[in-house]
Amino acid sequence: MTTAPPPALSILGVAGLPEITPDCDLVEMLSTSLRTLSWPDGTRGVGNGDIIVVTSKIISKAEGRVVPADQRGSAVDDETVEVIAVKHTPRGTTRIVRNRHGVVLAAGGVDASNSPDGLVLLLPEDPDASARALHRALTDSFGISLGVLITDTLGRPWREGLTDAVIGAAGVTVLDDLRGVADSSGVPMEVTVRAIADEIAAAADLVKGKADGIPVAVVRGLDRFVTDTDGSCARDLVRDPAEDLFTLGTAEARALGQRQAPSARRTVRAFSDDQVPVEALERAIGQAVTAPAPHHTQPWRFVHLRDTNVRDRVLDAMRDAWVADLREIDGLDDVAVEARVARGDLLRRAPEIMLAFADVAAAHEYPDERRRRAERELFLAAGAAGVQNALISLAAEGLGSAWVSSTMFCPDTVRDALDLPATWVPLGAIAIGYPAVSTPPRQESADLAHFLFPR
Repeated sequence: MTTAPPPALSILGVAGLPEITPDCDLVEMLSTSLRTLSWPDGTRGVGNGDIIVVTSKIISKAEGRVVPADQRGSAVDDETVEVIAVKHTPRGTTRIVRNRHGVVLAAGGVDASNSPDGLVLLLPEDPDASARALHRALTDSFGISLGVLITDTLGRPWREGLTDAVIGAAGVTVLDDLRGVADSSGVPMEVTVRAIADEIAAAADLVKGKADGIPVAVVRGLDRFVTDTDGSCARDLVRDPAEDLFTLGTAEARALGQRQAPSARRTVRAFSDDQVPVEALERAIGQAVTAPAPHHTQPWRFVHLRDTNVRDRVLDAMRDAWVADLREIDGLDDVAVEARVARGDLLRRAPEIMLAFADVAAAHEYPDERRRRAERELFLAAGAAGVQNALISLAAEGLGSAWVSSTMFCPDTVRDALDLPATWVPLGAIAIGYPAVSTPPRQESADLAHFLFPR
């Protein structure tokens, strides 16, 4: 039985290219240099299935993609679709951005290295289109099947150092989808999709380099990934932001979360059957007790109705008190009463319930009613701030909540049912659970004149 030889890979840098300018014939210059290649096996030039790897800077120079260095900031702005991260260093501020081609890189690819004096280089206007044009011209020139990759140098999250990656491609299968293929143990692979083009770019960079003045390399031995047509493109390597787990830098993600946290809190009245982690509830209470409070006190009290018997006892007592008010004070008939108290079923359906209180035991006892009333309201305001903190924390955990005021209308009933001190003033009940349907964040009011009054 004859064993097939192991696969081999050869990479040659293409030396001798002159300085590229907008008025030069890049295809002719490349073709001339490629014909002079001398491979270790004695062959010369390029062969069928070779892949030409070209640094984006010479494409940019040929296309005249240069601007004055003093316009670098505005050039970065023009190339930016979304700012992913900002890093401040002694050398200045670096912006990691997503450009209009979907590539995430520093400064939108605007770079001063290997550029004419007083100028900075932009990336090609359309790297995939540039690759297609070069691919067609070179295949016509040599009459063989070739691949073309245009590369740029990128950093990598959580990894030191830089590497080359593909921003433009033609005639190359950029992704090698191995899902469903059996591994060496016979187990089908489920998630393996190799970024072939980026691996080729990184390998070619070992014989290229900014310092060596070699902007082009030829990779031989991967003809199985070379296509007779334009093939796939570099755009195929860009992950859809909607599927990306890391769409922002850490600091930016935190800042965005902080800004959006209040609007993420929405009243949710329909919950799924998913179990609520106790840890999430504990974190919410931990956030609640960071609210401001008077006199260095900690007036927040929360009762978690975990026991279903206790929950039913409290809710039944509250319902009876509500029914009595509706009948004896409001004079409603049985049909109207039932319609009104049915609203309380939300608390019975909720997976979890927290009852919020403000303990006014530490309130100052002023001799006059005006200040005693203000002191009590001060504690209630602090308690309400704690409730809002808890609601925002729950929203940040992906949990839905509904603040229900019913306990405030029957304070003695609630305290008696739970055997609580008279100083615990009810601040409502919080129904908690995972939303049955997703709810978008609340939109901020566009007309603040209704709420904000400068003086």
